[in-house]
Amino acid sequence: MTQTHAPVLTQDGRPLKASLARALRRDKLRAFLLIAPLLAFVLLTFAAPIADMLFRSVENGIVADTLPRTVAALEGWEPATGELPDEPVYAALVEDLKEAVAAKTHTRLGTRLNYELSGMSSLFRKAGRSVQKIEGDDVKAQMIAEDAGWGDIQVWSTVKRLSPRYTPSYFLAAVDAKQTEAGVAFLPERERIYLMLFGRTLSMSIVITLACLVLGYPVAFLLAHLPLRTSNLLMILVLLPFWTSLLVRTSAWKVLLQQQGVINDILVWIGLIGDNARLVMMNNQTGTIIAMTHILLPFMILPLYSVMKTISPSYVRAAKSLGANDWTAFWRVYFPQSVPGIGAGAVLVFILAIGYYITPELVGGTSGIFISNRIAFHISSSLNWGLAAALGTLLLLAVMILFVVYDKIVGIDNVKLG
Repeated sequence: MTQTHAPVLTQDGRPLKASLARALRRDKLRAFLLIAPLLAFVLLTFAAPIADMLFRSVENGIVADTLPRTVAALEGWEPATGELPDEPVYAALVEDLKEAVAAKTHTRLGTRLNYELSGMSSLFRKAGRSVQKIEGDDVKAQMIAEDAGWGDIQVWSTVKRLSPRYTPSYFLAAVDAKQTEAGVAFLPERERIYLMLFGRTLSMSIVITLACLVLGYPVAFLLAHLPLRTSNLLMILVLLPFWTSLLVRTSAWKVLLQQQGVINDILVWIGLIGDNARLVMMNNQTGTIIAMTHILLPFMILPLYSVMKTISPSYVRAAKSLGANDWTAFWRVYFPQSVPGIGAGAVLVFILAIGYYITPELVGGTSGIFISNRIAFHISSSLNWGLAAALGTLLLLAVMILFVVYDKIVGIDNVKLG
């Protein structure tokens, strides 16, 4: 005879398996509710802005929304023919412009198209003042008579090219290129600025990171080996810059670095340089590197110090007892154990440096600014948010690529904070 086993029950008569599953779901729900505020904060302040930046870098709905009839009428027209669009296209444009003027959106459209072709902004502003007078037959001739720009094939080609709701034009502009009838073409050499700024940002960030490492490693080593009371006192000096405004520290460097500043005055006073040969350390890359190295130095010292503090001095003593000199004991025994701190400090300093814009703006001049300064300019001054989003996306992509390369070479698992 086969014997069936009855399910194990709890005291309240429920199956044990179902009760365990219910308790597990309750624990998971409780854990989720505990982290829900932090998750919501991260989504709202980190994930959502990045998603919005990615969307703005390709979004181009203003043309299709402002000129819907014109966009539809232009589908059958090809710029390669060398002829202007037919009468129905001009008629559709007039109807769209009348509605756009009433909604006051024609100037925004002109500003957007002006990013691609100079003169479009004034063309649409002028059309907004004259379009109400255009009516009856032969609209094409009336439009061209009001402004000869409407008889330019480039104007219509630009409108047609930007008709889709999504466009690569912002990304092309971010790499100093543009879309033409013949395909993608790079701008003339003298007009290329963004690739140069990307290269400058990456190279100077690496230099700043190396400068912080060279200056910060001995300081962290000293703090880790001094008596606790003395090291705590000196650590206050390391942390002191955090209690001072970034703007104040940058402004102080302007006073120190200028040609009539403190550093040049001291060098002239001790006779190292002549009064007519003062060093130029402001409004160039030198000023940016000096000021940013000072500002970011604590972010290198702290990870190094926290890792060095965990390294037992007995390892170095053991190496010396086996015949190693001071340099060999340091390089072969101590330094490899401090590499995780170097990795943490380098990543922290580099990520902070690559996105800085206040310090380069104040002390960098034209040769010391970063790509972040152009992003801030397009957001606050030119209001070209699409290009700013594309530049920000490329900067984010560059950081991610460098992060992957760093992981392959050093290993992100070797990065420690103590």
